[in-house]
Amino acid sequence: MIIVIQCPDKVGLVAAISGVIANERLNIISMREHVDAIENRFFVRIEVAQSSVSDEFEQKLRNVLPHNATITINPEPQKRIVVMVTKEYHCLADILIRNYFGTLGANLLCVIGNHNNLQNICERFGVPFFWLSHEEKSKERFEDEIGEVITQYDPDYVVLAKFMRILSPGFTARFAGKLINIHHSFLPAFIGANPYRQAFERGVKLIGATAHFVTDDLDEGPIIAQQIIPVDHSFTTADMVKAGKEIETSVLAKALQLVFDDRVFVYKNKTVVFE
Repeated sequence: MIIVIQCPDKVGLVAAISGVIANERLNIISMREHVDAIENRFFVRIEVAQSSVSDEFEQKLRNVLPHNATITINPEPQKRIVVMVTKEYHCLADILIRNYFGTLGANLLCVIGNHNNLQNICERFGVPFFWLSHEEKSKERFEDEIGEVITQYDPDYVVLAKFMRILSPGFTARFAGKLINIHHSFLPAFIGANPYRQAFERGVKLIGATAHFVTDDLDEGPIIAQQIIPVDHSFTTADMVKAGKEIETSVLAKALQLVFDDRVFVYKNKTVVFE
């Protein structure tokens, strides 16, 4: 069972929480905590051997925590996700394979695409595909159609696996905290379109990818995971794109694993990640 807590910091929190757990006769397997001294914020993730607790356990925790603490006890171990795509297959293919073999840590409910290029591969894996074209319709109508499908499935998270459309502030607010994006750049460098061309023209020696939560600010949401790989003068733009696709797949897979395992805490525009 997992217990995750976020609250203002104060002296004695670890001892107080441990005391409540001990009195409940729960055996702690692991306990990871962090204090953001600047924000005076306390974060803790606790794994215990038992699979259930008494009805009074959460209230007992609240009695020793600041009044506005956020507590989640035993989150759903198998998250529910919807994936959104455009034309690129590499991140989606990795998710489909992991979902098929039961190693994703989530249940893939459906895929939404604004092009139908990836419909066939989804059907091969038995995953529903919704083709919702953005053409010849307003942005508002397009996003309303997407929102209707997402709401129908009621997922825990919506994964933008190379979904190449900028979402409106209204849409991101509607699904705040649920949208996870893979960006083809080591943010905050080279935001927006054509990052590999930007990197090539700048003559960089490292390229990377960033998985982050989506907010109203383009490519500036809380970062979950990042990786980089070296490149040199011999790399063309095409070489960078090829290498970039591999690292994008890897970073997104890592980020999803962390989120699905309830190892990521979000506070303001930053994350605390217990790997």
